[in-house]
Amino acid sequence: MQYKKVLVTGAAGFIGFYLCKALLDQGVEVVGIDNINDYYDINLKYARLNELGIMRSSAERFGEKVISSTYSNFHFIRMNLEDRTSLPALFANEGFDAVVNLAAQAGVRYSLENPMAYVDSNVVGFVNILECCRHHKIQHLVYASSSSVYGENAKVPFSEDDRVDYPVSLYAATKKANELMAHTYSHLYQIPTSGLRFFTVYGPWGRPDMAPILFASAITEGRSIKVFNNGEMSRDFTYVDDIVSGIIITLNNPPKLEKEQPNYQVLNIGNGSPVSLMEFIGTLEKHLGQVAEKDMLPMQPGDVPRTWADTKYLESLGYESSTTVDVGVQRFVNWFINYKN
Repeated sequence: MQYKKVLVTGAAGFIGFYLCKALLDQGVEVVGIDNINDYYDINLKYARLNELGIMRSSAERFGEKVISSTYSNFHFIRMNLEDRTSLPALFANEGFDAVVNLAAQAGVRYSLENPMAYVDSNVVGFVNILECCRHHKIQHLVYASSSSVYGENAKVPFSEDDRVDYPVSLYAATKKANELMAHTYSHLYQIPTSGLRFFTVYGPWGRPDMAPILFASAITEGRSIKVFNNGEMSRDFTYVDDIVSGIIITLNNPPKLEKEQPNYQVLNIGNGSPVSLMEFIGTLEKHLGQVAEKDMLPMQPGDVPRTWADTKYLESLGYESSTTVDVGVQRFVNWFINYKN
């Protein structure tokens, strides 16, 4: 790792938790921030932080720097991205070399109910990050975009060269806005930025609003699972360890200064091999040892029928998604049973 000190936003989130752990294990000094909002169960977020050596009693307080009891090179601060006083002060005090911005208001369907949460975190918060990177000479900003920017793209696999001008959810629109704003800051201020378009990440410690935990909880509790678009869907399910490996590879490969796209790049990060929703459910049933009762429903607004990542660009930097869905789901189920108990 070429950077000594890295800020990770969304450190109590699913991917942020894993990324912090991977960087810490490499000896990188990491500062993690998260506002620990209640979009989903905050107990899961505090449990992740506990795995990183951050006690809940300390992490609950806003603005307090907490030292990990497990990793001497990790600190955590509860903070909002859109805080225009605390975030610049953090950058000024810490002297980060690089930033990985994973904090965001997540969820496609929730954006239909609470659009302002997405504007606050994903737009205002991201501009605040960009401004801090600009004024504190950050060497590389890696940020979370999303496969949702492709909308109902009929061409597969989805390529970074495809047009992404027709988002079908506000969440997707905010992620496209992030890419545009990053390009502007790269162009104006020569800040190296890399946007990662994530494709359906799953694994242990995953988000409870995503299909694996929703399905596993329902199946083990004897409830029916909701299968949208009557099961006629496919997703590029990508195991979280592969995702984290790709983030670190991207972090170590900032974009080169070029005339057409100065210091700016956007990359797909996925498995590159889509799996049908019914096949994924079947794999989950096999490892849980239970058959799901299925409630077949129409497509929901903002959803898309399929995702499929063209990952050639990231593969050229050394990325490989090697975890099969069967192996990944088995690891998830082992964790789920443990965590539930």
